[in-house]
Amino acid sequence: MPTHNWQRSSYCAQGNSCVHVARDTAAGTIRLTESGDPTGAILTAAPDAFRTFLQALKSPGPAVRTDSGIRLTTGDTGLVHLCETGDPGTVVTTTQEKWDAFVRGVRAGEFDHFAQIQEEERS
Repeated sequence: MPTHNWQRSSYCAQGNSCVHVARDTAAGTIRLTESGDPTGAILTAAPDAFRTFLQALKSPGPAVRTDSGIRLTTGDTGLVHLCETGDPGTVVTTTQEKWDAFVRGVRAGEFDHFAQIQEEERS
């Protein structure tokens, strides 16, 4: 099994539990997980889907567009659930606080390099 270099947002609180992103070079995909999720779920996104996901999170407004390939749902429990639209059975669960920290990192550009690397490979 390949080892991934997971990155979390600098806005996450102390400790490692937060939404993490990694690049799977061998598969050419981007992985997302929540280290505190007891299921250990890992989402796999195509580079274009991840780029669209980042762009949606940077846009004003609360909704994430479903055309990113990643669906976001929240409930009354204060938990945030992420799943791939093509694989709704794999769900990453995090808290609203950790999700907000991840989004602040996205808006600060902390994960842009995952999308940029993919663009450079096409050139």
